[in-house]
Amino acid sequence: MIPELNNLIHALSQLPGFGRRSSERAALALVRRPETLLDNLVRALQEAREEICLCSYCGGFTTHDQDPCSLCTRSDREEGVLCVVEDSADIQMIENSGAFRGRYHALMGKLSPNRQTGVGELRVTALLHRVRQGSIHEILLALSTDLEGDATASYIAERLKGTGVKITRLAFGLPCGSGIAYADPLTLRRAVSGRFRYDEETFLEESK
Repeated sequence: MIPELNNLIHALSQLPGFGRRSSERAALALVRRPETLLDNLVRALQEAREEICLCSYCGGFTTHDQDPCSLCTRSDREEGVLCVVEDSADIQMIENSGAFRGRYHALMGKLSPNRQTGVGELRVTALLHRVRQGSIHEILLALSTDLEGDATASYIAERLKGTGVKITRLAFGLPCGSGIAYADPLTLRRAVSGRFRYDEETFLEESK
């Protein structure tokens, strides 16, 4: 295989979800149709490299000419509720759900001894600064439910003691479309602990 093609395959294989075989198929498709696929990809990558950046306030994706981003500046967002996430991509995932109308703060990771990610690598200081400004009354911790996510949530909750800010976490429970037979004990324990009052009319409305 020629070095140039091998370099393209290797570059694609660094992307999440791309193994060696899928990278080979993608690379061959690109070089087979350079005008319709490869050229468009090159332009899109160049544009993304030049224009896309992280919001200096929340850490979400934006462009250099719109920093802070629209989620931080729009007046129709709920100023007093702040959703704390691990990564910039999590902001878009929550936005796509349409369930949250407040502001965001990306930590850019979580506490992880294995990855050598400590407090200094996270945007905790910036979070505390936003809280001290006095407009936030609730922080929603939308973090992973693994040990590292739980440790990060506990650390943030400890740092926020005495601020008067209400701290909440995403509800735990069974995934939509799943069943008890497929759930692990920890998921079931959290689902039982976080149970809510059943209201048929509300349930049917949310299921539409």
